[in-house]
Amino acid sequence: MVLESLLAYLHIAAILTLVVFISSEAALCRAEWLNAQVVERLVTVDRIYGISALAVLATGLARIYFGVKGSAWYWGNWLLHLKLGAFVVVALISVAPTLRFMRWRRTLRATGALPDAAEVRAARKLVMLQAHIIPFIPLAAVFLARGFGARG
Repeated sequence: MVLESLLAYLHIAAILTLVVFISSEAALCRAEWLNAQVVERLVTVDRIYGISALAVLATGLARIYFGVKGSAWYWGNWLLHLKLGAFVVVALISVAPTLRFMRWRRTLRATGALPDAAEVRAARKLVMLQAHIIPFIPLAAVFLARGFGARG
């Protein structure tokens, strides 16, 4: 039970970290606030967001394989597949803002130019889309943890 509790704690901590950093990206990625320091900070915040996403995945897999319910129970439940699918969708959406932030920083360092407002708004829309999908993943998790979606 101690291992199960520690795995749950680490997974929740990783999820909270992910939420903090996607929220930080959403707050920073505004055309009216963008300056050189914010561009640099966005790259750093996005990197931490990516690391936290990997931590969410790693701790989730640890719960599947080392938790008390066992991997067969989890993999046999369609809600796990829904959660992982939503996680993959969020990860795929996150690629475009990540590449934009890095390009903005490269351009800023080379020429001193900031991105135009339309590009910042486009990146923010993708960040906000991620931020609005993420809360549905734990919703599936709480139903999964209580046995919904199990076969038989």
